[in-house]
Amino acid sequence: MKKSIVLLTLFVISNLSAQQRPKLVVGIVVDQMKMEYLYRFSDDFLPNGFKRLIDNGYVFQNMHYNYMPTYTAPGHASIYTGTTPATHGIVGNEWFSRTLGKEMYCTDDASVKTVGDGTPEEGAMSPKNLQSTTITDEVRMATNFQGKVIAMSLKDRGAILPAGHFANWAFWYSKTGSFISSSFYGEKLPEWVSQFNSEKHYMPYINKGWDLYKPASTYNESLPDNNPYEGKLYGSVAPVFPYDLKKMYEKNDAGILRATPFGNDLLAEFAMKAIEKEELGKDNITDFLTVSFSSTDYVGHLLGPRSMELQDTYLRLDQTIADFLNYLDKTVGKDNYLLFLTADHAGAENVIYLKDHKYNVDNYPSKDVKKSLQDFSTKTFGVDLIQNYSNFNVFFNKQIIKDKTLDLVKVKQAFKEFLISQPQVKKVYTEEEILANSGNDYYLNFVAKGYDVTQNGDLVIIDKPGDIEYSITGTSHGTPYSYDTHVPAIFYGWHIKKGESYDKKAITEIAPTIAQKIKVSFPNGTEAKVLQEVLDEK
Repeated sequence: MKKSIVLLTLFVISNLSAQQRPKLVVGIVVDQMKMEYLYRFSDDFLPNGFKRLIDNGYVFQNMHYNYMPTYTAPGHASIYTGTTPATHGIVGNEWFSRTLGKEMYCTDDASVKTVGDGTPEEGAMSPKNLQSTTITDEVRMATNFQGKVIAMSLKDRGAILPAGHFANWAFWYSKTGSFISSSFYGEKLPEWVSQFNSEKHYMPYINKGWDLYKPASTYNESLPDNNPYEGKLYGSVAPVFPYDLKKMYEKNDAGILRATPFGNDLLAEFAMKAIEKEELGKDNITDFLTVSFSSTDYVGHLLGPRSMELQDTYLRLDQTIADFLNYLDKTVGKDNYLLFLTADHAGAENVIYLKDHKYNVDNYPSKDVKKSLQDFSTKTFGVDLIQNYSNFNVFFNKQIIKDKTLDLVKVKQAFKEFLISQPQVKKVYTEEEILANSGNDYYLNFVAKGYDVTQNGDLVIIDKPGDIEYSITGTSHGTPYSYDTHVPAIFYGWHIKKGESYDKKAITEIAPTIAQKIKVSFPNGTEAKVLQEVLDEK
């Protein structure tokens, strides 16, 4: 009798514990997705894709990034750590490190090697440069490392940074057409991944080519198919449908799939296979799957936010999201998974498009900005003092300044005055101003939250709204302006009430909110500000 009571008590406690957490948490990041795309393309979305999330989930209409630079690696790191580059240390996709005195890539790790069918450099990656824990790390620790964390993306950084330090696996797409990993996670790919790769799932997409998904009349939210603001896809004669992907593949490699909607489709296939083979969400120990759809970013950069190609990519992704949600319903159970969808940054309008509509803005390639700094330095100080210019950061060569017995404070002031005189520059902050930030300067707050004193530069530049350090076609991102910071944030599924908020929120509130929702520790770098609306279940 006593044994029965004990077993019953353990069963009740186990069930109560299970109810505190979903079986699976799914984090979806759509690379370079502006919130505005959910508005602009709304009439053409299916009822069971993005609209299903919007109509049945909780939507934050006014979610923003709260630092600069707004790039992919810092974005993914900030979503999952719940903090900004000043704390988690991922200050760009690649950056010049003042401590190391050289360029570095966000996930480079020479101590590990490629696992799978990729080139040596494609897999020499790990999260060692990420200085904070992630919500995925906290789930691993909260479950005594029994809950699985699987992360994936077309980009290495889109998989590795969300995966955190303790993931079972992170997978990313190789130009060979395979999903690869690194020896940081294991010495050999899981058998199911090797099998998936051997089936060459990318080839049907390449053989079919890329044509419009829907009738041409559907794309009335975009500019004409051939317009002067688009780049050309892998040597195509003009940026027009249909695209012969087979010819592009033959001249390049399987990496071409990234800059088409089918990179997203392939990733979704891989994600569903991971759920099946890794048995994610099959027991009461919470698992975590992170999926980062990168094709939207490649298409946006190359062809721009007003291209039919970009609209087509989102219409296809809408279908992909619908299929993925249906799959989760069938395999994990409709009420057993907690899902959030957001973006790692948004993106600017094409600057020439704006100019043609009489907005007084322009493009300024980074190499031209660096050249102007070097010319000013030589003219003013008789020597080139610029060690590096990248990610809006100016680095001075301190050794030359010392050898020439120049006053560093005066050097900084001279360059600051020069930069302020440039047509594209709005503000310039010195290292000293950044570190003494009082919180009263709106834009200085963005800079300070993205600034790591051991890695960033002596000066940080903010360009004027609309101006861009990029080419004349396509688009880019990186600034603290709303067109780069305003992204979707939708929570859906397990214990999520339907609703919406128009209050301004910060991207760093997502991870601590998940932590509170599923009762695990906060990521260790977060300020722990939460989205109360997600925690309220009534």
